[in-house]
Amino acid sequence: MKLHDLRPAEGSTKKRKRVGRGTGSGKGKTSTRGIKGQNSRSGGGVPLTFEGGQLPLVKRLPKMRGFNNKFKVVYTPVNLDSLDRIFDSGASVSLESLAAAGLTGAEEPVVVLGRGEISKPLSIQVHRISAGAREKIEAAGGSVEILPYEVDKRLPRS
Repeated sequence: MKLHDLRPAEGSTKKRKRVGRGTGSGKGKTSTRGIKGQNSRSGGGVPLTFEGGQLPLVKRLPKMRGFNNKFKVVYTPVNLDSLDRIFDSGASVSLESLAAAGLTGAEEPVVVLGRGEISKPLSIQVHRISAGAREKIEAAGGSVEILPYEVDKRLPRS
């Protein structure tokens, strides 16, 4: 088989309807549009959402309210029980180590929340931390460093 032997499957294609090419073609004069009426005119016809005059579905549904703040920062939550389970005593918990452990993505802003208990002293560097989580970490002998969050690194949200 060569390229010039290729043909579409039998019955998969049909010839285009050529309208307005004279009366002998059978599709001349009004070009299959009929004599008069809405659909015979150029630009005629009804919108896709038209339902015969009843209130269309697109108008019956409630409209989305509010707006999306494109500057909103969405933090990835990490709880203390996860940190206690994954990291060893005295470990430094950074954004890279959290991503390597599979708790967050590489460039995501992180917030540590206080669910669970922590029994090991950990040195934690994150963007945000809840007050309860900070108390539990410092009570266990650990330390907390708050990282600045650069807006330029964020992906644009739409």
